[in-house]
Amino acid sequence: MTSGHQGHGHAHATVRDGNERRLVLALALTAAFLVVEVVAGLLSNSLALISDAAHMFTDSAGLAVALVAIQIAKRPADRKRTFGYFRFEILAATFNAVLLFLVAIYILVEAFRRFVDSAEVQSIPMFMVACVGLAVNFVALKLLAQGKDESLNVKGAYLEVWSDLISSAGVIAAATIIYISGWNWIDPLVAVAIGLWVVPRTWAFLKESVNILLQGVPDELKLDEIEAALLADHNVESVHGLHVWALTSGKNVLSAHIVTGADASGFVELRKRIETMLHDRFDFTHTTIQIEDKSGHEDRSESDVS
Repeated sequence: MTSGHQGHGHAHATVRDGNERRLVLALALTAAFLVVEVVAGLLSNSLALISDAAHMFTDSAGLAVALVAIQIAKRPADRKRTFGYFRFEILAATFNAVLLFLVAIYILVEAFRRFVDSAEVQSIPMFMVACVGLAVNFVALKLLAQGKDESLNVKGAYLEVWSDLISSAGVIAAATIIYISGWNWIDPLVAVAIGLWVVPRTWAFLKESVNILLQGVPDELKLDEIEAALLADHNVESVHGLHVWALTSGKNVLSAHIVTGADASGFVELRKRIETMLHDRFDFTHTTIQIEDKSGHEDRSESDVS
């Protein structure tokens, strides 16, 4: 037996379409500015500016991958992938996190080289380009802020743009200090600070995406609370075989085996009551409930409310 809630599905489609539009606009902004920042970084000989450009590159790459992931996730389920392609979004999010780690490592290594062999930095073009970068990142951040809590994929892009905004602010500060004091070593110091700021946030994001890939319980859900909610029904005597995981952000799945004291005639009503509770209280989009009475009679049902 399968039940659907079309309004809920339409809401998810609207959210994803909105995320896609915001990602396109953010990608257009970051990609357009990327070329300018790379050229300016090379001409000014600023590692901090090149660091910011590297983050801008990961922003652009991450946004592009996120858009591809959304397109692939739209594909319907088929005979080989019965849950569809939603998991591709999480693969893209994991790729973005790994990319950020690699960029941070590169910046730290290059900064060490600059500390050993100091180089003159052109602070004025460095300052001007960083100011433009700050404005671009601020606009991109505003575009992605609304969708960051709805999709882990969008959250990854949001974190990348956020880290790049902080990078731009650091570059502005470095350019100002270099212009006033002539301390060129400030440039690699800021680059190191940017790299160290990004790493712990990226690690937390990577853990979240890997948890989904490993079919772990989503962070916002507690297995004990779900089990207690199931046992709270007066017709439920015990719960076992309880499994909770996520296909992607916002698409949580549950399967459970329920033992009831009611006879077989009450299975349908009990199942509907449980499915409604799981959807309304915990926002599950797909449930598989197997009900068994004391005599061993079983009934199994799936409910898809995505």
